[in-house]
Amino acid sequence: MTARGIKMAVTQSFFLMSSETLAETLHLIIVKKRVKWTLGGLIGVFGLLQLTNLGRTNPPVVAGHDLFSGTNPPPAEVAAMLRNACYDCHSYETHWPWYGHVAPLSWWLDRHVQDARDVLNFSEWPHNNPDKAARKWNHVSDQVRGGDMPLTSYSRIHKAARLTDEQRKTLADWAEQ
Repeated sequence: MTARGIKMAVTQSFFLMSSETLAETLHLIIVKKRVKWTLGGLIGVFGLLQLTNLGRTNPPVVAGHDLFSGTNPPPAEVAAMLRNACYDCHSYETHWPWYGHVAPLSWWLDRHVQDARDVLNFSEWPHNNPDKAARKWNHVSDQVRGGDMPLTSYSRIHKAARLTDEQRKTLADWAEQ
């Protein structure tokens, strides 16, 4: 059958349809168009959102202000736990993942890191204020021992941040010293 023959057969079958079948077909065509336009609009909005992405940069770590630059840095085992489980959110040494550049998830992640730095920032450790440092370590101990930190949402994605019960105890005990 030629292209012209196919076109004629389709046209004839279209005109031979009952009014009810014709209405259903027209409704289906309209619904498909609406779905296509809606999906196209959503994809367009998602694309435009990517233009609003925030610049994710880490402020410089000032020499002498980081936790590890003090006179009493944590032992190697504790330091490794802190780097793996805490530093991405609680320091200026954040490693931004690929999804941290995709809006609107990037907005949530940026806000989350900013909030975490406001609560505890290892890049601005109070070396010159032992009482303040002790309060921070007590808070760390409570959060780690209670299982509140690292966040489950973070440790699900970052395997190195998953702390065993023994690691939690080691970190919390050291933080209480």
